[in-house]
Amino acid sequence: MSTGSEPLTLLAAIMLVFFIASLAWGLLASAAQVEPRMCQCLALVNALLAGSLAAHGLRGHAPALLSYWGSDVMGIAAIALLRASMPALNAPRLAWRSALAVLLPAALVLALLPYQGDMRWHSRLIFLSMTLLSVMASVDAWQQLRIHLDRKMATVLTGPLFLISAMMLSRLLESLLRPGQTTDVLGSGDFNVAWLWSTLVMNLVVNATMGLLVMTKLILRIQRLTRRDPLTEVLNRRALSEAIEVEHTRLQRGRSYALVMIDMDHFKHLNDTLGHAAGDAALKRAVEVLSPCVRDIDRFGRLGGEEFCMLLPLTDLAGALLVAERMRHNLEHSNFEWSGKPWPLTASFGIAEGRATDASADDVLRRADQGMYKAKAQGRNLVQAAEA
Repeated sequence: MSTGSEPLTLLAAIMLVFFIASLAWGLLASAAQVEPRMCQCLALVNALLAGSLAAHGLRGHAPALLSYWGSDVMGIAAIALLRASMPALNAPRLAWRSALAVLLPAALVLALLPYQGDMRWHSRLIFLSMTLLSVMASVDAWQQLRIHLDRKMATVLTGPLFLISAMMLSRLLESLLRPGQTTDVLGSGDFNVAWLWSTLVMNLVVNATMGLLVMTKLILRIQRLTRRDPLTEVLNRRALSEAIEVEHTRLQRGRSYALVMIDMDHFKHLNDTLGHAAGDAALKRAVEVLSPCVRDIDRFGRLGGEEFCMLLPLTDLAGALLVAERMRHNLEHSNFEWSGKPWPLTASFGIAEGRATDASADDVLRRADQGMYKAKAQGRNLVQAAEA
């Protein structure tokens, strides 16, 4: 292979990979319905990159608006879309503002710069924009993954994205530090050929990494579904029981814990009067009001129906009383309306502290439950502990 034809061959190979990746992501989005929002974005990212390189390769044979300005803007737009799609790893939103804040000014400046003679400033602007966008995408992806994964795993998964940022930066630095030797991506210089080879490899790696990130999101979602109550989003009975068992094991090593049992007052009357949809809304409102009282180390879950339980690690009976009283007060003074009709929300609270003599966590749960029934018997909207 001649030196002059090697960049063109590499460019064609890169375009082919982008095209195949775009088709694959599109199929995942439309046919398999696997994270369609994220996959649609990645399909378009690859399509834009393929289109950018195709238009670039047609310089001198296609209209300048397409092969010069269009090619450059499509390349920046692809990285802008990649940046915008990163929040979709953890939430149903896209980061359009920051992406457009880089893309639109770059597109405008490129439209004003003449595409003739010395075009080093075009290259600098393009790779500066791509560097900024890819760094934002990498950092955002890392932050999204850190919500569910440890630092090391998040760094490994986002490593290829940071490498892409480094490659864009290297192209920018080459333009600034070696202005007399800067070549076009079709140039035959050693730096350019090495950069194209790196781009081909990183293209494969990044698409594979994004596939892994999508699968990671699916796995985390499945784990969440198996551990969360579908209505209120707090822990379900199984997940809460597991957490209590772990804390009860630690009790044998001197780590105290307490439980707060919570049962909504007059909930059947609410359901019978306003309907089950109102009951569901009331439960979600109650969780919304009670959640600010939950510390990072606490665990809050729904046992079923209108009954909830909070696990308070490193807490004694006096501490549980303070927490439960705060929750009771917040709920009593909360606002809840259904179809314009206000409805008071209160609950009865039972508290219990784990003891070294407890054979199992069930003993602690039983005492907390007794305290809750005691609060019901004494008029509701109270905090009570079981008799010693």
